[in-house]
Amino acid sequence: MHDELSFFEKVYAVVREIPSGRITTYGAIARYLAASKSARMVGWAMNNAHDCKEYVPAHRVVNRQGLLTGKVHFGSSDAMQMLLEKEGVRIEKDRVLDFAKLFWDPAIELKL
Repeated sequence: MHDELSFFEKVYAVVREIPSGRITTYGAIARYLAASKSARMVGWAMNNAHDCKEYVPAHRVVNRQGLLTGKVHFGSSDAMQMLLEKEGVRIEKDRVLDFAKLFWDPAIELKL
């Protein structure tokens, strides 16, 4: 990725590549961006994704256990779950079912 992009912009570029029906984690994005200890900063980027002009599918980013920890930033408590379910992702008790099967690792999937 280009060095002139801010960290948040780099995060958004990665998140825009996550296919519908797949999920990734804050930590996987941080590792891909060579900032392995910055998972929390990826979370902050996701919290601000609604301010982007270009759509960022932030609902596809969950914590390392598959929990919808960012759901409070979607306007209603069930919006994140509804967006994921619309894409075929099954959720139970705020956790992605079949997490390992649906996990999308940018380090493997992207050749940027």
